[in-house]
Amino acid sequence: MKVGLIINPVAGIGGSVGLKGSDGEKVQKLALEKGGTYQSNNKTKIALNEIVSLKEKITFYTGFGEMGENLLKELGFNYEVLGEEKDKTNFEDTEKLAKSMKDLNIDLLVFAGGDGTARNIYNAIEISIPVVGIPAGVKIHSAVYANNPKDAGLAIKEYIENPDRVDVVNSEVMDIDEEKFRKNIVEAKLYGYLKVPRIQHLMQQSKSSSNSDSTDIDGMADEVEERMEKENEDVCYVFGTGGTTFSILEKLGYEGSLLGVDILYKNELVINDGTEKEIYNFIKDKKTILIVTVIGGQGHVFGRGNQQLSPRVIKEIGKDNIWIVSSQDKIYTLPDGYLRVDTSDVELDEELSGYYKIIIGYKRTIMAQVKA
Repeated sequence: MKVGLIINPVAGIGGSVGLKGSDGEKVQKLALEKGGTYQSNNKTKIALNEIVSLKEKITFYTGFGEMGENLLKELGFNYEVLGEEKDKTNFEDTEKLAKSMKDLNIDLLVFAGGDGTARNIYNAIEISIPVVGIPAGVKIHSAVYANNPKDAGLAIKEYIENPDRVDVVNSEVMDIDEEKFRKNIVEAKLYGYLKVPRIQHLMQQSKSSSNSDSTDIDGMADEVEERMEKENEDVCYVFGTGGTTFSILEKLGYEGSLLGVDILYKNELVINDGTEKEIYNFIKDKKTILIVTVIGGQGHVFGRGNQQLSPRVIKEIGKDNIWIVSSQDKIYTLPDGYLRVDTSDVELDEELSGYYKIIIGYKRTIMAQVKA
């Protein structure tokens, strides 16, 4: 089988430092200055490790260096490099590479990135080739990505082994305006569709809006406040990203950041829209409660827009100190009923798995299962 591989080397670099995305050279430079790290090759490696046993069945077509060549060489796959060698790559290189793969009539295109990368792939191939996206970006609203890198590998494996038995459907390519996103304005747009192997439990759905009403928020805020009153005053409270957590913080009397991570300590908002490093350094060696919400339609708790909550931050806080808040509508309308985590740490994802009591109102909880 002929498989294309395109890795966006800078995908997700802005996530841990609170930049809400990684599009554009200026943002990427700022992310590095703030301590952002490259993640997409590591996540792609997790995916490709699932198909190492199929080496003799695959010939990869890829780009130079960090766009795929280096990783395929490391893992021992058969591959051919397309395009020109460059020190720095951009979206035009992604599109050119995808078009070259289309001309070669490849059987499957695998790419690692976020919603911006999905748009580039769509611009180049539209619905001509089945694709599997490896989630590596900050904004991952599109339904062309797997739940996590390991699931991406399993989806690729299933398609390679049983191409005639796997349903291929047109799935949404969504993206948002990053400049507006950084100003707490979420403006999502449907750009088109890509053909995706729709393998149950492996590929994510597109993000959907929440139907939380003011009664839900008031009840959740009252429940959170009452729980906080029962804790020691030295406890630190980390509020994750999202409209639900932002509204709860607002009901408690604090002006947080809609799309950032905020910290309350001793009745003061001590960090507003913090970076991963700022959050970790502040909570280290403190008893900390983490309050997070659920992404509608997808069910993700970690790994979608809240990369500031890194594996080391989550480990420092501990599984038993995580409070999940959500409207019941988000939970009941999930396609398979599961919540999901994608922290980039496979062992941590497994550790976070299990049943949680989700706060849906005052004195109201429902049980939901988190799956790695």
